[in-house]
Order: sequence, then structure tokens, then C-alpha cells
Amino acid sequence: MGTIIVAFIVAVLAAAAAAVGTYYYLQHASRSRLRATASEVQRLIEDAEARQRQILLEAKDAALKLREELEHEYQQRRREVERLEHRLQAKEEQLDRRIEALERRERKIQAREKELEEQEARLTQLEQAKLQELQRVAQLTLEEARELVIQQASEEAREAINRQVRDIEQEIKESARQRAQMILATTIQRIASEYVAENTVAVVPLPNDEMKGRIIGREGRNIRALEQATGVDLIVDDTPEAVTVSSFDPVRREIARRALLKLVQDGRIHPARIEEVVEKTRQEVEQIIIEEGERAAMEANVQGLHPDLIKLLGRLYFRTSYGQNVLQHSIEVSLIAGALAAELGADVNVAKTAGLLHDIGKAVDHEVEGPHALIGADIARRLGRSAKIVHAIAAHHGEEEPKTVEAWIVAAADAISGARPGARREMLEAYIKRLEALEGVATSFKGVQKAYAIQAGREVRILVKPDQIDDYGAIKLARDVVKKIQDTLDYPGQIKVTVIRETRAIEYAR
Repeated sequence: MGTIIVAFIVAVLAAAAAAVGTYYYLQHASRSRLRATASEVQRLIEDAEARQRQILLEAKDAALKLREELEHEYQQRRREVERLEHRLQAKEEQLDRRIEALERRERKIQAREKELEEQEARLTQLEQAKLQELQRVAQLTLEEARELVIQQASEEAREAINRQVRDIEQEIKESARQRAQMILATTIQRIASEYVAENTVAVVPLPNDEMKGRIIGREGRNIRALEQATGVDLIVDDTPEAVTVSSFDPVRREIARRALLKLVQDGRIHPARIEEVVEKTRQEVEQIIIEEGERAAMEANVQGLHPDLIKLLGRLYFRTSYGQNVLQHSIEVSLIAGALAAELGADVNVAKTAGLLHDIGKAVDHEVEGPHALIGADIARRLGRSAKIVHAIAAHHGEEEPKTVEAWIVAAADAISGARPGARREMLEAYIKRLEALEGVATSFKGVQKAYAIQAGREVRILVKPDQIDDYGAIKLARDVVKKIQDTLDYPGQIKVTVIRETRAIEYAR
């Protein structure tokens, strides 16, 4: 029984101890969870505070940025308003100035009108006084006096007009004389070139007619050998002591002419000798071509040309156009184009080079189809010239539309060199048509009896009918003829118009 009680007590004590251990364990676990929860709460609070600080910083940055944008927009608006205010102020000042100018002009007009009214009143008084005086002295009626006054006023006005016309004409003549002297002096100083007539033939003089037979040779072998070696036609006709060399190629014609001269001077004329002389002459002409090309480039001060361009330039030495040597014309165009480019601020080197090479196509235009301007442009392009130079060469006769200042300059320089008086020879038909046109213009006016174009078209003399045209009418006719010539005709230099009015009284003593 006691053992049972002891066991029961031990069990009760063990249960109590287990309950106490469980209590303390649960209390310790609760405290651990409370501490963990407190740490988590503290961490969440710290995170919230950090997030709050970040949000505040971002809000401040956004507010600052918005403020800067608003200030920038405000400054722009302010500057725009200031600009508009300045413009309005300038407009107001401009309007004020215009209003002041209009007011001054109105005051001047009013003063002028008042002055004219006063002058008109004085003139009216003078006319009335003159009429009264005329009526008193001459016992004329009012109508008669009015007609007399009108006649006197008309005569006085006509005399004043004639005097003014004579003064103006004298002044114009003096100015024209001075201008002509200046132009002539400038032309003489600028250029004194020699030009030869354009031909496709050359005449070789012979010492005697016997030389013709030697040139022809037995059964024509000599002349055939010469024609075959040079590529020209030899014309042996009835012209005494002369043989004609004909060829469209000026270089071949020059080679044949020189070779024939050497053969005539040497006297030995046979096929082998002909071939030898022609070959030597060809080498001489080739050397002349190179020398003339280099001379032209040096004279025009154009550097860096391809050797083939130098040779083509030299070939132009033997080419003429309307009596004007093409190489000399090219040099002149280069110099004129360079001067114009310097005055206009354009590229002087491009203008001078294009001016020198603008007719380079004429050196081969008998070998290549097409206009010489386009041929020359293609040659210049293939031999390394710049696009501006090529375009200026192609456009100098209008085959291409000029698109650069230098192209216009080269075209103008070409026209100046070719159109100046004395540069090119006129064809006979054009010359006759120009004289007929001058006389036609003069005779188209009423009262003209006869008209003559004299001094190669530089003067027109007009004989008028004296019963239809008076002295004042003669002066007016001269001016009208000059104006019509300027408006309807193209001519070099200037044309003098002389109107002659004369009255002849003829009687016979019997």
C-alpha cells in the first residue's frame, strides 16, 4: 500500500515537473516569437521610413524639374514678348517717319499748288494786259489778238525746242567723239593681231612654168606620190607660175605647201625624194605645233595642260575662222575671260583655261562628227580637265545651257573676241544685205527723197524733200532713223546718220 502511494506521489511529481517544464518552454517560445515579431516590425518601420524618404526626394526632384521647365518656358515667352514689342516699336517708328514724310510732301505739294495758282493768275493778268495793249495799239478784235498770241507762243516754243535739240545733239556728238576715241585707244593698246583670210587652198609660187612639168613627172608619178604622201589635192591649172594645194585639213595643207616649196627650191623631184622631204616637213610641222601650243599656254598663263592638249592647241595655229586665226582667238578669249572673272569674283583659273581650250574641238572637227564645242568638251574630259572647265567649253555656243558663272564668262569672251570690229571678215552677201537694210530703214520715212549707205555701211546720208520737211523736221528725222536702226538692225561699231535738206533756186538768163 505504501509502495502504491509512493509511486502515485512520484507520478504526480513527475507530472507536475513536466507541466512546469512545458510552461517554461511555452513561455520561452512565446518570448522568442515576440522578439522576432518586434524585429520584423522594426525592419518594416525602417523600410517604410526609407521608402518615405526616397519618395520625398523624388517628389522634390520632380518639383525642381517642373520649376526649371516653367522658368524656361517663362523666359521664352518673355523673350518672344520683348521681340514683338521691339517689332511693334520699330513699326511705329517707321509709320511715324512715313507720316512725317507724307506730311512734308503734302506741305510741299500745297505750296507748289499755291505757287502754280499764283503763277497762273499772273499769266492770266499778263495775257489780259497784252490783249488790251494789242487791242489798243492795233485796234484788233479779241479773236484776232488771241490768234496772234497763239502764233507768237508757237513760234517761240518751236525756237526754244530747236535750240534745246541742237544743244543736246552737240553734247551727244562731243560725248560720242570722246567715247569713240577712248574705245579706239583701248582697242589699240589691248590687241594688235594679224589675221589671214580663211581658205581651204594654198598657192605655191613657182620660178617658171617649166617646174609644173617636173612636179607632175612622167605619167604623173611625182604628183601622185606627193598627193599620196601628204593627203592633199594638187591643182595644176593655167595659172602662170603657181600650183594650188587644196585640203580641208589645214595641217596637211601646210605640210604639203612647205614640202612643195622645198622640192621646188632643191630641184630634185622624184617619188623617193618626195617621201623623204614630206617626212622631214611633217616632223618640222609637228615641232611647230608643239611650240605654238606651248607659246599659247604661256601667253595665256595657263599651266598644267596635258601634252595632247598642247598639240591640239598648236594645230589651231593653222586654222582660221571667218578670217580670224583660231589659236590667236583662243588666247584672246582666255585673256578676256580671265579679266572678266577677276572683275566678277569668279574662278580666274577655270575661266582662263576654258577660254583657251573652248575651240579645241576645231582641231579635230573634220575627223569627229558633232559640234566642235561638244567635241572639245569630250577631249578636255578625257584628258583630265575639271567638270567646270568641261561644262564651260561645252556651253560656249549654247549646245548646253550655261550653269556656272565661268561658263557665261567664256561665252561672253568668245562673243567679244569674234564680234569686235576688225576681228572677223564679213561675207559679201551679208555685207550687201546690211547696206540694203540701212538704206531701206532710211527710205521708210515720209519725206525722204533718196538714201545712200556709204563708208562700208558706217554712214547713211539721207536727202529729204525741202517742201515736206523743215529744219526742225530734219533734226527729228535723224533721231527717228537712228532709233529705228538701233531697234531693228545688228551692226558692228556705230553708224552715222546725216540728213541733208537743201533748197535750189534755178533760173536761166536768156
